[in-house]
Amino acid sequence: MTRVLFLHGATDRLAAAARWLGESAATKRNVVVYAPLADTAERLDRLLWTQLATGFVPHALADSPLAAESPIVIASQLDTLPHDRTLLNLGDDVPPGFSRFEELVEVVSGEDAVRLPARDRFKFYRERGYAPESREIGTQ
Repeated sequence: MTRVLFLHGATDRLAAAARWLGESAATKRNVVVYAPLADTAERLDRLLWTQLATGFVPHALADSPLAAESPIVIASQLDTLPHDRTLLNLGDDVPPGFSRFEELVEVVSGEDAVRLPARDRFKFYRERGYAPESREIGTQ
């Protein structure tokens, strides 16, 4: 069964997601980022290029020829992906086919537009027999 983890308390959802992805890349964790909105994917792509002063977090968009070689893949659809270890959801809905992943991570900020749909997703997972975990990530 997929492990579901909510990281809550972020001031900025995308900035916190980028930091978490940087930590994931450092530990060689393969992650698919579900970003159904093009604007979200573009902003995250920019953050991953610029967040570290000494480099960038290795990643690719799902339609890139480099996606198969990248530890982090940003996708607007979850049809064909190079790996299925961890899924980071940056959408407001339950990601389609999330159960094929070993782990699902949700980053939640305090903004109502992010927090309220996240509550619904938490309830959705729990009602279907998953045991969502929560961890505070503070003001990241």
